[in-house]
Amino acid sequence: MTTFEELYRRLTKASVENRLPEELGRVRREDYDPHQLDCLLNPDRHPPVIRIGDCACSESDRAACKGKCLFDALYRDEKGNMVVNSDLCVGCEECVKGCKAKKLTESRDILPTLEDIHDAKTPVFAMVAPAFINQFSSDVTPGKLRTAFKRIGFAGMVEVALFADILTLKEALEFDRNIVDEKDFQLTSCCCPMWIAMIRRVYQKLIPHVPGAVSPMVACGRSIKALNPGALTVFIGPCIAKKAEAREKDVADSTDHVLTFQEMRDIFEFAGIDPAKMPEDERDHSSRAGRIYAGTGGVSEAVQSTLERLNPNRKITVHAAQADGVRACKEMLGDALTGKVTANFIEGMGCVGGCVGGPKALIPKEEGRKNVFRYGNSATYRTPIDNPFVIELLHRLGFDTVEDFLEKSDLFTRDFSAPAGKK
Repeated sequence: MTTFEELYRRLTKASVENRLPEELGRVRREDYDPHQLDCLLNPDRHPPVIRIGDCACSESDRAACKGKCLFDALYRDEKGNMVVNSDLCVGCEECVKGCKAKKLTESRDILPTLEDIHDAKTPVFAMVAPAFINQFSSDVTPGKLRTAFKRIGFAGMVEVALFADILTLKEALEFDRNIVDEKDFQLTSCCCPMWIAMIRRVYQKLIPHVPGAVSPMVACGRSIKALNPGALTVFIGPCIAKKAEAREKDVADSTDHVLTFQEMRDIFEFAGIDPAKMPEDERDHSSRAGRIYAGTGGVSEAVQSTLERLNPNRKITVHAAQADGVRACKEMLGDALTGKVTANFIEGMGCVGGCVGGPKALIPKEEGRKNVFRYGNSATYRTPIDNPFVIELLHRLGFDTVEDFLEKSDLFTRDFSAPAGKK
């Protein structure tokens, strides 16, 4: 029988070459798993983590597998197999790493993404995560990557770091307005769906300390659609949890598909495109603050430097604490509940090292972090306050004052107290 990986690569190659229908005709006459095929053709019907075969492990191993899920998203079906609950799975991939039978894997969104690109009825924009620097090789500049995306058929590439700038400004303004006492604290890192899911589902008592901000991915997608009605958006990053975030009911309007860096590398491979050999299409819009979001401590540093520009004489400044990785995040949130954390700005990232340590990154997290901060240091502007592109974009989106931005910013705000749910 055709394995899942064989089926994935075969159909991805056919889709890149725009001959998927005829290849599907061949596949359906051969020996394959219909469930695996449906997972590839219709990923939105399945959780971010999918089962690709029957469990072949002991009872104790199955119990351990279930126990690895912080969000209780694993359960046994009538055959004793572990199954992933679509409504509860946040894509942390702990179960994938812990599955001894290797029967769990991440969802793949390539086929519907390429179908939309080939349709050509509406523009499709690539939204690249701040962790993208040199992921595809040290010779791939942002400008070359933009050209490579356009060669695939994307209408353009947008750096999500620009919208990290906007969220940095929002969080700095929220801190300036709300942290007025030495005992006050703010939970941050709206960019990490794992961290936010932990707060909303496990540590709900801390929700009042989380400013109502969407992630940079959501802000980017919504802004593109506001300025280009009818456009479709595809987020590209190192994270599986973004696939789950894109389906959450209150933000599902922002992002149509989510691809990992590994999926994008596969598309380039089958299309015969080497991004390093593409001509430059350089557009420098984001500040240092937005660019360093991808590494642990980057969000804290960004908000701190922006607050210093906003209110340099403020008596209560940012005193940050960070946690990265699921275990460290749990400890940090537990300490916050019991008052053991003395910091007033608490940043959490679900992956060790931050987004650069995501499960689908293409390079080691240490190298990714160096690249991200080097790219940040090369930015023309240090903070979003200094960045004229941020101000221009906010004006184009209808925000003319700080009050508008904080009180009327439906594009950039979400209600964390509402029950979490999938579309």
